[in-house]
Amino acid sequence: MTTILVYGDSNSHGTILLQRLGQAVRFAPQHRWPAVMADRLGPEIRVIDEGLPGRTTVHDDPIEGGARNGLAVLPAVLLSHAPLDLLVLMLGTNDLKSRFSITAWEIARAIERLVVTARTELPGLDIIIIAPAPVREVGSLQDVFVGAEARQSGLTAHLARVAETQGCGFVDASTHIEVSMVDGVHWEAPAHVSFGTSMADLVAARLKSGT
Repeated sequence: MTTILVYGDSNSHGTILLQRLGQAVRFAPQHRWPAVMADRLGPEIRVIDEGLPGRTTVHDDPIEGGARNGLAVLPAVLLSHAPLDLLVLMLGTNDLKSRFSITAWEIARAIERLVVTARTELPGLDIIIIAPAPVREVGSLQDVFVGAEARQSGLTAHLARVAETQGCGFVDASTHIEVSMVDGVHWEAPAHVSFGTSMADLVAARLKSGT
């Protein structure tokens, strides 16, 4: 059986739009984009959803705490689910929080470190990097992401270059969906369906080509 691991944050987890801070509600499993993708790919392909709200690329969160450093737990996650045929990596949104004060270039370098780390643990692992849809400084998360719209400038292009350098697939999420203006970060339900459907087609084509 072909096994795909989706390693992401709250938008892979399926977090519902935050009307207020502290809310923690999740779409039903079948309505999260990784599950939509899995359903379309069919029973011969197993999709494992490792989405964690607040997960960063390489940073410990000094405010929210928890095991949110994506680099720190990646080796354990990979090895616990091995063997894997494909890693789908969508992180970087939470790095845009004002508390981290880093640039788009640095976020891309952090993603590249995740790619290198993954292939150290599982040599030859095929990887797709997803550039997250741009955040908006609106709604309940506006204060959390102060300055994010400026800091994310160039992120998609930087991530595309990382993908090319490392021989990874690349997807620009913004060509398929956009964040909701309710909180500026998370996706409406139809976006999960749309993105999951698009990703299924892209992943199926990649698996078929043997890339």
